[in-house]
Amino acid sequence: MSAEAASPGAPIRRRARPRIDLRRLGRVALLGPASRDRLPDAIGHVAEAHRAHHPDADLSILHRAYVLAESSHRGQMRKSGEPYITHPLAVTLILAQLGAETTTLTASLLHDTVEDTDVTLDQVRDQFGDEVRYLVDGVTKLEKVDYGAAAEPETFRKMLVATGDDVRVMSIKLADRLHNMRTLGVMRPEKQARIAKVTRDVLIPLAERLGVQALKTELEDLVFAILHPEEYERTRALIAAATARQDGSATARQDPLAAVTQSVTAVLREAGIPAEVLIRPRHFVSVHRVGLKRGELRGTDFGRLLVLVGEDADCYAVLGELHTCFTPVVSEFKDFIAAPKFNLYQSLHTAVVGADGAVVEVLIRTHRMHKVAEAGVIALGNPYASDGTPGPQPAEPADGERADPTRPGWLSRLLEWQQSAPDPDTFWTTLRADLAQDREITVFRTDGGTLGLPAGASCVDAAYAQYGDAAHHCIGARVNGRLATLGTVLKDGDTVQPLLAEDTVSGPSPDWLDHARTPAARIAISGWLDTHPEDTRSPHGARPARAGAGQPPQGHARTASAEPAGAAPTVTGRPDAPVRLAGCCTPVPPDDVTGFVVHGGAVTVHRLKCSTVTRMRSAGRTPVGVSWGEATECRVTLVAESFGRPRLLADLTEAIATAEAAIISATVEPPSQQRVRHTYTLQLPDASGLPALMRAMREVPGVYDVSRAHRPVAV
Repeated sequence: MSAEAASPGAPIRRRARPRIDLRRLGRVALLGPASRDRLPDAIGHVAEAHRAHHPDADLSILHRAYVLAESSHRGQMRKSGEPYITHPLAVTLILAQLGAETTTLTASLLHDTVEDTDVTLDQVRDQFGDEVRYLVDGVTKLEKVDYGAAAEPETFRKMLVATGDDVRVMSIKLADRLHNMRTLGVMRPEKQARIAKVTRDVLIPLAERLGVQALKTELEDLVFAILHPEEYERTRALIAAATARQDGSATARQDPLAAVTQSVTAVLREAGIPAEVLIRPRHFVSVHRVGLKRGELRGTDFGRLLVLVGEDADCYAVLGELHTCFTPVVSEFKDFIAAPKFNLYQSLHTAVVGADGAVVEVLIRTHRMHKVAEAGVIALGNPYASDGTPGPQPAEPADGERADPTRPGWLSRLLEWQQSAPDPDTFWTTLRADLAQDREITVFRTDGGTLGLPAGASCVDAAYAQYGDAAHHCIGARVNGRLATLGTVLKDGDTVQPLLAEDTVSGPSPDWLDHARTPAARIAISGWLDTHPEDTRSPHGARPARAGAGQPPQGHARTASAEPAGAAPTVTGRPDAPVRLAGCCTPVPPDDVTGFVVHGGAVTVHRLKCSTVTRMRSAGRTPVGVSWGEATECRVTLVAESFGRPRLLADLTEAIATAEAAIISATVEPPSQQRVRHTYTLQLPDASGLPALMRAMREVPGVYDVSRAHRPVAV
């Protein structure tokens, strides 16, 4: 398959202002001769594109970089038969057209010199400075002779680490891959497929996350043509047929997109809103996706309306006019201006119904937003400049690290977890899985900070994002103030507080991997489990305790009824009347109590605050007076609610034994959503020790509540 065959056709709309046509510009770059005596012609296209964005740019450094690149690559040929210098020229032209600043273009011209020629990084630094040297080093591949099969994943790891300090490294890599994909047709089919898959799994998601839509969309189409040639040909035929119909239309009325464009233009002109209304053709993959979603394609499915205005407020004014003069499709409205995407993208999205009932999607943004939408971080110019060079001027934080506006949360997290990846295969697999998650949420910490997490992340992910390896000792969380299990999925805007055990003995269970979405959490959990295999034998980390003195066996033991034991109350005026303690509230001294006569003349004793007392009185039952005797012993049933972890049962029974309470019976219910419920019937030597016992049980790591048993009682 030739490079031209792999490249999608021209845009389907001629009457609209075209998007940046990087494909055409790449071919033009190849026309310039490579000899030094024709230097102005060879680099003229780059200089022209660069001056369009940076009129005052000093082109002398580009000339010097070209001289070094051309002389170094002289005699080298690409597999396509072209002089090798055509490749760095084409890559540099791609970046220049997107608005990259001079330093990026200089490094782009030199990006293969250290890798493929005798030029050294020291030479690059001596002639062009430290920044250019850093960028060239960042995109230089590692040698297979040194790294073997690990060369590719380790090269990407190296580039990503470099990108963490300077995002321009990845900008050059993306442009480099785009030009290589355009000319991939000279490769063997199996090599085309391998390169296309890496582009699909790694480079395209990176382009999306960095907001470089102009590169991302063309890369998607090129990958589509190689990996899915039949679907690509069908889509190409659909677009060609739509183009033929539209080009043959006698009037705009026969072209639904053109008709809506005219109507929208008239509406905005009448409203006095200066705006440019364009038809934005969908690229091949976008048309294919719409076809899968909607089935048969209509004329309006091959493009979208793009409305460009001057100010942010004008975007909302346009939206108001469209929703007033056309029938809006409310479900299609999205406001990415008030809430920008994590890749810097801003725009209003909506859809309206045209005169013939066809739905037309509309994008509304300012000219500045449009530039960023197309070029992403490249449109920021030099984000690290402090000398008047275009781009944000970051403040220098107290810790001396550069505050980089182009280092978003996903990149910071990636740089953190890659340090823990034990081998290249784990890094490579995890990187692809991480980049496949294309949506982010923001959750709040209780200290006012925020955590950026992928959509679908759980409390497990939040714990590791906030505490790192200390999250091994997490026993639960509070989400929006309420107790939650570690598997609880977080939503955008939630407030999360991971709860850590005070001991450092407990650790994660294998079930945590079912809830972990972030690579940092999965790598940390897997690492702990690999080094603690003896702690993963019981589900949910709940290890059986040994049956012995003061320790019941784990399982469904019989829970004894709360019969009088030691501290037995007496009925006022009837000292010999048989009494029993109510199982619903298990009263003990010095609780305020009351009693009710039941069948057989016995008296059941309840705490005054027991809900059963209220129901009995409402039913017309008359309470009788009850008082405690002098004996201090008592029997009580306690319920401990906890998060499962290793040795939890042993720690609870140790706390009970320390209080000199005897365990009459115990029930440990099967874990549910990582929560474990323990029910103990205990014999206390002194009823006054009950509050202290309950406090001691609550202090056991993993236990979040201890209460007296409350069981429903029929009235």
